Amino acid sequence: MSLITIFVFVVLWLNWPAVIGAIFVPTPMHIVEKMLEIADVSENDTLIDLGSGDGRIIIEAAKKHGATTIGIEADPLRVIWSRLRVRSNGLQEKVNVVWGNFFSNDISKATVVTVYQGQDINTKLIKKLEKELEPGTLIVSYYFTFDGWIPQKKDPETDVYLYELPLKSSSTFEIHEK
Repeated sequence: MSLITIFVFVVLWLNWPAVIGAIFVPTPMHIVEKMLEIADVSENDTLIDLGSGDGRIIIEAAKKHGATTIGIEADPLRVIWSRLRVRSNGLQEKVNVVWGNFFSNDISKATVVTVYQGQDINTKLIKKLEKELEPGTLIVSYYFTFDGWIPQKKDPETDVYLYELPLKSSSTFEIHEK
């Protein structure tokens, strides 16, 4: 392999998330723990993480809480990395990583959905969540809220929000922007 080929591969690998519109910003581990705690995730849950990145939320939910988990990730390199992490943790029976766009994947089996996306993506997700999820499903979002939805719980120290379907809505809402 020539140096030019290697260079092109590395540049593509580093910039691929931006090319497909799925920039990777890992959720800090203390936030992952708070997200799972606020939703009281257990072995009875099926947790789906929308934009699962390196798999940290789905792995922690399965490992520490016994949940069955599914991560949906658009970046094929993150999918490979996540699957390797799942295998190295021996969680293949509890964790599935799907390569694809979460807008086009069925999420109806979820009892808990975790999200760390931007405000624009959260706004676009509202119709999908309301259409596909059953009453009682919990939605946990880090930092960004859902326009018009009132969280059932909010952790002000970590900006973790918990919503439960059916949703309470409001004509006033808050938006966080960084």
